Amino acid sequence: MRTIDRDMDALSAAGVPVYAERGRNGGFRLHGGYRTKLTGLDRPETESLFLAGAPFAAEQLGLGAAVETMRRKLLASLPEATAKESQRVAARFHLDPVAWFQGPDEQQRLPVLAAAVWMGRTIDLRYESWKGVVERRVAPLGLVMKAGLWYLVAAVDG
Repeated sequence: MRTIDRDMDALSAAGVPVYAERGRNGGFRLHGGYRTKLTGLDRPETESLFLAGAPFAAEQLGLGAAVETMRRKLLASLPEATAKESQRVAARFHLDPVAWFQGPDEQQRLPVLAAAVWMGRTIDLRYESWKGVVERRVAPLGLVMKAGLWYLVAAVDG
């Protein structure tokens, strides 16, 4: 019963109109007619979804196919007019993080690094720095793309 009470308190604190009814047929109830505002996307939200996909970054992380599948599923779930408008916006904007007259860096190990970040696994690195060749065991915290280049953010020695 304590878990239910905590859940009801959390819902109430989040603004969901729940109330308790005492008695033989009592329990917790949701106020009649309540609808969450989190269902359905408005026009700017659907249009921005296709800009936020960042296909370049997803492809380098090994998630290109997953992003494309998600895009198709989102389009299929939208009303026809909204889907057409979202496709129109997506067709008119292209996000290219690589500078002019440069190609993207070869990112052969990026999917492996990304997997280590997502799974919270330590990584043994060997790289060349301005001091020479460095070997380190790091705890990855995240990946950052800056101007088309990927950087690993990690903790060293705690």
